[in-house]
Amino acid sequence: MSEQPEMTPPTAPAVPAGPTGTTPADRALAEQRAARLGSRMFAPGEGPSPDPAGSHFERRIRSFQPRRSRVTAGQAEAMLKRWPDWGLDIDGMRLLDLDEMFGGLPVVLEIGFGMGEATAQMAAADPGTGILAVDVHTPGQGNLLGLADRNGLENVRVANGDAVILLREMLKPESLDGCRVYFPDPWPKKRHHKRRLIQPDFLTLLAPRLKPGGVLHCATDWEPYAEQMLEVLEAHPDFENTQADGGYAPRPGHRPLTRFEGQGLDKGHVVHDLLFRRR
Repeated sequence: MSEQPEMTPPTAPAVPAGPTGTTPADRALAEQRAARLGSRMFAPGEGPSPDPAGSHFERRIRSFQPRRSRVTAGQAEAMLKRWPDWGLDIDGMRLLDLDEMFGGLPVVLEIGFGMGEATAQMAAADPGTGILAVDVHTPGQGNLLGLADRNGLENVRVANGDAVILLREMLKPESLDGCRVYFPDPWPKKRHHKRRLIQPDFLTLLAPRLKPGGVLHCATDWEPYAEQMLEVLEAHPDFENTQADGGYAPRPGHRPLTRFEGQGLDKGHVVHDLLFRRR
């Protein structure tokens, strides 16, 4: 079961205007903080842009489907409160300084975090690692920011937009200590396989941004996608399997068992973990 099923973006506003506890002064302060960080603070009644890179870059096949479903008032408040400090748009127009952003912590990129529960658990269990979490799902962004705020998780940053643009335009070489791709959309129809994230071109883009020895950790409960991931990773010259005998890895203790994963296991799905190290 994928955590990111294809959905049609609704026409309703992504973030309700005027959530409880929001005042004009609150919003003005948030906009000032966002401006200092070079980030765009969304206008009243809106959320982060579903495509912040806009027309700056080529139109190409995306591995994700933006979902602008309505968020709760609590998620909207978390966005307003924490976005200026812990959120950023992937606009492709600047180079990020991860050392400054995370106070010198080693940084792991997580692509596609759903509602953010597993991300928050991993951040709480390992406060010495920064997590740059990327997604395009507005309610999930608000939920993760809320979890981070309530639990004092200073090591989480939420990036909105296309991870490919982030890697290609906004991250320095060898700036990442790892990358996590948990339960990406499997795009099960054959004609959609070209949309799957784990492809040779993506690995070629990711590898230079990883430090030597940095680990790419993928997990999926879609058997055909797991087989494709393994085949593509085994064939790529920049990655080597952490399993001496090849094949899949046991689920490492740092990856929480998510609600979606539990539902899949209840249906008889088999979850495969793949851990490959950058040479």
